[in-house]
Amino acid sequence: MNILVTGANGQLGSHMRLLSAESQHRYFFTDIEELDITRRDAVLNFVLTNGINVIVNCAAYTNVDRAEDDEQTAEQVNSVAVRHLADAMKVSNGTLFHISTDYVFGGNAYNTPCGEDAKLNPTGAYGRTKMHGEEAITEVGCHYMLIRTGWLYSEYGKNFVKTMLRILGEKEMCNVVFDQIGTPTYAGDLARVIYDIVENDNYRGKDGIYHFSNEGVCSWYDFAVEIARQAGMASCKIKPCHSDEFPSKVVRPPYSVLDKTKIKETFGIEIPHWTVSLAKCLEGLKSSS
Repeated sequence: MNILVTGANGQLGSHMRLLSAESQHRYFFTDIEELDITRRDAVLNFVLTNGINVIVNCAAYTNVDRAEDDEQTAEQVNSVAVRHLADAMKVSNGTLFHISTDYVFGGNAYNTPCGEDAKLNPTGAYGRTKMHGEEAITEVGCHYMLIRTGWLYSEYGKNFVKTMLRILGEKEMCNVVFDQIGTPTYAGDLARVIYDIVENDNYRGKDGIYHFSNEGVCSWYDFAVEIARQAGMASCKIKPCHSDEFPSKVVRPPYSVLDKTKIKETFGIEIPHWTVSLAKCLEGLKSSS
């Protein structure tokens, strides 16, 4: 089996690369330098030339604030490119694994975990373009697994955990919002689930939308406090604050906890609590430094 992983230099793609060392299958890892997925001819040529059976699309325009000023580019990466990937899988009768986001729910006042069929109502360009990507997949009609996640972090790239570790080491006090609720997701855990499903050929006949994050619920403030506790960095005082104390062009989801019942029952998986996976990430960061 031949598997293409796009956006391979990002958080999720980097973990997929590590896992692929265990595989007997052939993996291709590309980023913009190797394959411009916004070009339909380039995508189709790559898929047909290399006999790609599965695409794991980890590529995305994820800068939420910048997307407000550059929605056209966000649309190209988060929607148009996704349509090209879906088209290629339709032509080759392959399967597209696509990663979407809790931001598609941004404008809804939920107070219980969001199921896969919850109404979509994004509040900004990032959420809109990701929603358009979801719509493109279903319109094309290829085989697909669409996995929504949120609050992604890892040892790689820019993310909240690495930012907080830097702030904790530099400042005596910092403010973190307590009125945005969700669940941190360790990219290594999500990558493992995708990898195992692909490797075990366990996705056929299971097309659809799934949700994945780690178990548990917290605010960004709670997340920051736990990072400090586990990292043993107590010199910086972390204070809770309201979202409106950080003016932004985007209204971020106030509650975006994802219901993971479907993916757990369909694939028989157990998901670690977010505090357990945070410890794993911090250990990885420690050993790499």
